[in-house]
Amino acid sequence: MNIIISHTSMEPIYEQIVRQIRAKIIDGSLKEKEPLPSVRTLSRELKISALTVKKAYDFLDEEGLIVTVHGKGSFVAEANRNLLREERQKEVEADLERAIRKGRSGGLSDEELREMFTCILEDPQV
Repeated sequence: MNIIISHTSMEPIYEQIVRQIRAKIIDGSLKEKEPLPSVRTLSRELKISALTVKKAYDFLDEEGLIVTVHGKGSFVAEANRNLLREERQKEVEADLERAIRKGRSGGLSDEELREMFTCILEDPQV
């Protein structure tokens, strides 16, 4: 599994793992019922403690994103992608609302905000 860990980040390593696995589930890179690497395998690949990976898997399990079956491993849970997508959509809407408020308080017109938004959307690097 392609997970990149930054040891210089202020974000704890287990949260980096959770964030990246969550993103892979949302974008469909990880499919329903797909097995995740074992705790030991992933800890070896990432060169981190197995306890850190276990903590990340436990967190994902509590969120309902994965299911862990004792003796068989951890698997992507069924039908959670829609729920995650809705949560992500709410986060993006909140971010957009903050950006609009910030623009308006800075004296930008709605038309200027629309032009900025359209320009950003059309940028292939975004």
